[in-house]
Amino acid sequence: MEKPPAIPQVDLKKRIDLARMPNPDPAPRPKLWHSIAESRVVLEPVLRMFRRMDVPAAETPRTVMLLPGFGTHPVRMKYMAQQLEKAGHTVKRWGMGFNFGPTPENVAFLEQRLVDIHQRYGREVVLVGWSLGGLFARELAKRHPERVAKVITMGSPFSGNPRANNAWRIYQFITGHPVDQPPIEGDVREKPPVETIAFWSRRDGIVSPPTTSGEDGERDRAVEIDCNHIGFSYSPACIAAVMRELDAL
Repeated sequence: MEKPPAIPQVDLKKRIDLARMPNPDPAPRPKLWHSIAESRVVLEPVLRMFRRMDVPAAETPRTVMLLPGFGTHPVRMKYMAQQLEKAGHTVKRWGMGFNFGPTPENVAFLEQRLVDIHQRYGREVVLVGWSLGGLFARELAKRHPERVAKVITMGSPFSGNPRANNAWRIYQFITGHPVDQPPIEGDVREKPPVETIAFWSRRDGIVSPPTTSGEDGERDRAVEIDCNHIGFSYSPACIAAVMRELDAL
């Protein structure tokens, strides 16, 4: 497989201008106390030492690709991967490092990654995407529906106003493009032609819950999870919900 594409270089002034641009269409954002609560992630390594998950054996082992959230590395989803593997599933990373947003090059890389995994294991792949990773998952499923068994998004803002969150200015600074003008073709609201499940949480402190639960026609089902935004990657409630969706195939 080819090496992951390099991070594109963007003029610093342009990045600053994008981060400071006026909000053309203000929308409700997560509640302040939910945003503050996201900081509990610093305690997670300690809490995990005293946690034991009951991991039942999978009814039918699946092949799963995990796609990390914006600005995060795949290691953030390692705990989830470990639990899914305990259940008997085959779990693959997305093959790149930090998620710094979409480009034509990294979407093409992920397309080939999906093709390679599908060919290697001889079965359709379940795409599990956290936050921005879920938007990648939806796009991959649109381009290669014959290779995807199901899409599970976790706190992914595919619906409504793309600025209904607390991270859009940071997103624009890092990616070098407006949040509503990604450098790839496609409509994030369009549902992939495979079963698509949207996990959302009313305690999400980064992305507005309505944008992650979606509307009829944008996903097949919306499932509420009791966790915060960062918790989608490690909370027992979310991991158990992913396992149920895998068994439901």
